[in-house]
Amino acid sequence: MPAKGCYFLNEGEEGPDQDALYEKYRLTSQHGPLLLTLLLVAIAACIALIAIAFSYGDPSSQQAVLGTAFFTLAVFVVLYVLVYAECLVRRWLRASALLIWACLVMLGYVLVFDSWKKVACGWEQVPFFLFVVFVVYTLLPFSMQGAVVVGVISSTSHLLVLGALMGDFLMPSMQVVLQLLANAVIFLCGNLTGAFHKHQLQDASRDLFTYTVKCIQIRRKLRIEKRQQENLLLSILPAHISMGMKLAIIERLKERGDQRYLPDNNFHSLYVKRHQNVSILYADIVGFTRLASDCSPKELVVMLNELFGKFDQIAKANECMRIKILGDCYYCVSGLPVSLPTHARNCVKMGLDMCEAIKQVREATGVDISMRVGIHSGNVLCGVIGLRKWQYDVWSHDVSLANRMEASGVPGRVHITEATLNHLDKVYEVEDGHGQQRDPYLKEMNIRTYLVIDPRSQQPPPPSHHLPKPKGDAALKLRASVRMTRYLESWGAARPFAHLNHRESVSSSETPVPNGRRPKAIPLRRHRTPDRSASPKGRSEDDSYDDEMLSAIEGLSSTRPCCSTSDDFYTFGSIFLEKRFEREYRLAPMPRARHYFACAGLIFICILLIHVLLMPRTAALGVSFGLVACVLGLVLGLCFADQFLRCCPAQVTFRAISERVETHPLLRLSLAILTVGSLLSVAIVNLPLLPLPAVGGPAGNETSLRVVSGRERILCDLLPYYTCSCILAFVACSVFLRMSLELKVVLLTVALVVYLVLFNMFLCPRWDCCGHSLGTATKTNDTRSSTLCSWWDLKTMVSFYLVLFYTTLLMLSRQIDYYCRLDCLWKNKFKKEQEEFETMENVNRLLLENVLPAHVAAHFIGDKLNEDWYHQSYDCVCVMFASVPDFKVFYTECDVNKEGLECLRLLNEIIADFDELLLKPKFSSVEKIKTIGSTYMAAAGLSVPSGHENQDLERQHAHIGTTVEFSIALMNKLDGINRHSFNSFRLRVGINHGPVIAGVIGARKPQYDIWGNTVNVASRMESTGELGKIQVTEETCTILQGLGYSCECRGLINVKGKGELRTYFVCTDTAKFQGLGPN
Repeated sequence: MPAKGCYFLNEGEEGPDQDALYEKYRLTSQHGPLLLTLLLVAIAACIALIAIAFSYGDPSSQQAVLGTAFFTLAVFVVLYVLVYAECLVRRWLRASALLIWACLVMLGYVLVFDSWKKVACGWEQVPFFLFVVFVVYTLLPFSMQGAVVVGVISSTSHLLVLGALMGDFLMPSMQVVLQLLANAVIFLCGNLTGAFHKHQLQDASRDLFTYTVKCIQIRRKLRIEKRQQENLLLSILPAHISMGMKLAIIERLKERGDQRYLPDNNFHSLYVKRHQNVSILYADIVGFTRLASDCSPKELVVMLNELFGKFDQIAKANECMRIKILGDCYYCVSGLPVSLPTHARNCVKMGLDMCEAIKQVREATGVDISMRVGIHSGNVLCGVIGLRKWQYDVWSHDVSLANRMEASGVPGRVHITEATLNHLDKVYEVEDGHGQQRDPYLKEMNIRTYLVIDPRSQQPPPPSHHLPKPKGDAALKLRASVRMTRYLESWGAARPFAHLNHRESVSSSETPVPNGRRPKAIPLRRHRTPDRSASPKGRSEDDSYDDEMLSAIEGLSSTRPCCSTSDDFYTFGSIFLEKRFEREYRLAPMPRARHYFACAGLIFICILLIHVLLMPRTAALGVSFGLVACVLGLVLGLCFADQFLRCCPAQVTFRAISERVETHPLLRLSLAILTVGSLLSVAIVNLPLLPLPAVGGPAGNETSLRVVSGRERILCDLLPYYTCSCILAFVACSVFLRMSLELKVVLLTVALVVYLVLFNMFLCPRWDCCGHSLGTATKTNDTRSSTLCSWWDLKTMVSFYLVLFYTTLLMLSRQIDYYCRLDCLWKNKFKKEQEEFETMENVNRLLLENVLPAHVAAHFIGDKLNEDWYHQSYDCVCVMFASVPDFKVFYTECDVNKEGLECLRLLNEIIADFDELLLKPKFSSVEKIKTIGSTYMAAAGLSVPSGHENQDLERQHAHIGTTVEFSIALMNKLDGINRHSFNSFRLRVGINHGPVIAGVIGARKPQYDIWGNTVNVASRMESTGELGKIQVTEETCTILQGLGYSCECRGLINVKGKGELRTYFVCTDTAKFQGLGPN
């Protein structure tokens, strides 16, 4: 049966504001924290540049650099404060990103022109512009298209400016061309790796947002399911019993999932309690059977619902609890679940109000109907028995007596016992009821009865506000059922299950009760809103959903990993508090792992091109890059073997290894360390192997000095490109987004230390002559600048850029690791809440199946919310009544059996075992309708699809055979219970088939039922039958004989309302157990 309703925001179904929510999420969860990271790094870089400028000794020579650095520092600090305080909305955040980029580019060009004045240095600030290009993609809040445009502008502008400064456009030289090509390769690599970072982050961000939304949707579904479950339970059972039963259902569902669970007893749970000092009211509509025979299905359902809906309103007004509806019989109790001293007066007042209501109907429509009411006061056992189709019921000798008081009553009057009269405190006048003359049981038990005099009968009638009674031709034109229906619809009783779709909770809409004595009740809806979506409640629900989405997203986004406290992570470091989560995260598959290796291969190619274009062609260069190329080729071959070997099914081993790269963490980690280690090594390994600069002749020899300085100038120009190679190797470590953060820290830190040692300490003795010679050379005819460019300048800037990228990549990796962990966390939460939701769905499904048949439940709760009346007519339904008459004798109320409670425990076992038979596939077409005391009512042929009510004869006859098989199975079940309980109960069964009307009636306690002559005759077949036998009508017997069953003619019997009927007993000893019913 459908368990989902359209009140859910289904998965994959995006609302109109989904994109706006996603933008809000990215703005607060990624753009803000990443921008803060960049601003923090930029502020530190500006401070470092200012410190370096002052370290030169003469600040006046660094005015341009210092001025620009101070300006950008001020801008970055202001922006940091604004972003941290979340003062920048989305459009201003993008504007601030452009401002940051402009400041960085401006600072970069100031450094370019400042260093260009130092001709000997030839420091072109390529690493700085590589930094700008990289952060444009990874840390600035640009879209992918915007980042590409800004990145290309940054790269191209630097190439153009540098080309112009070098005079390459006027007097091109091979060295300058190669240098520009190397710069272009560096910028291309920066753009591609930055775009790769951004693409992977966007995918991860979308996944995390999707799971966040799913989690919120599941929570909302869970809340709605709980509310519906509460409404549904309270529509069947009183609150004091429903909560215990709900917990029992949840426990049962958990036990099914736990194979180790073993029940500790052989009995079913019993939800029955004893209550003393209550009054029981039975009411029957006299003349309704004749009226119903003239009704269409809809008219009958509308009529019953309006009548009983009115009775429910009267019951609520008089503090009575309706127990059950049996055909046109209505019974209720006052004094449940909390004892009321006025229980007798409440029931009498309700009985008088019911009689008055029916009197108004009779006067308004001219239909000859009246109300017969019987009341008795005493003790009851109340609760629920069985496993399916729960209906709250009451049992006791006092309940049976109240039923007899109704049957022996007088139409239009309230018939009470002396016990009830004693509780009235002379509030009402009474007269002798002469009940003993109409019921032999009352005479046998010497029970004196009375008829209550309605105080309204002694007052002048008020002005009539109802419809005028139709007279003459008008009365002939309208059938009685039509007149009744039209009049009753003016009462406006609530429709069944209308409260299930209320936006507000049950408890919040209940009417307050003085002294807290009135039991909880489902709110009655006095009006019908065809379009709930346009109602203010619907809009407020949608608004609350949007608010919940935004608050959850903001709550998720505000958890900055570095400074927040979380229930899921340690205070310092994004490590899960739960070891299970941490293990799951580290061992989780990485679907995009092979892409990381591919990007690392691209970086290797770029480093190779830089070395080929600019570095001296040595054997060491060829060997080192050749080895690394072999290693990376092997790694990439393993990663993409399943792609390359699709046409080679024989290479199963390589394809298996390729698939394990993404699923096996140890293999993936080993390959990642091998790849990153190779790139970090090959970027620097050739620097110590470069030949020493040759020292020329005496210092006074100007010609030899120029030769030496030219060679050393070329070697000095190589330092920035070794720096860029090392930086690209750093970036190669960063592209492994899901790799362990700790491992990244170790690799980057070791690499940084090695690089700094090589650039600062190991190479100083070899390159110190560079600074000395260059300083000497600048004293000659160089007229561009008198500023010296020493080795100190070079190694300071190399160290600055290495530390800058090291810090940036570590902080970026920290942020990415946090996002990946959040993604894992929300997936786990989603999985857990999905399981809770499925449990709640199963509970609701069980509850629905215990109220309505599956096809009927779909009418009220499904993909379409249908508030129309449910009614259905069937041409052929087989109806069965099976009772245990001996139980009435067995039932006693004494201290030994806890005033009848233990007797009901046995009845509960009998009914529960009967219910378990319905789970068998061959009885899938049998639908339990209700239990009436110790009588079990079921029908076959009701579960047909809409529009297929007129079934073929073979299928109709199969339902009859299934019902007989079910009856025999009930008898066998009862025999088994007798053997275990040492009793001798026997089943009495009556079966009939024919047309019926099915429908749902009652607003406060909706109830599925069937009506019609077929039902009445089936009931008479049981009540007039014999123990241990199945009695059927002649028409049913004919069909059964055609199916191969043997039937024995009983003869003519007198059936109330039908006269003499020929009936038959089905021979159960020769019955065929073939499971003839449709499965």
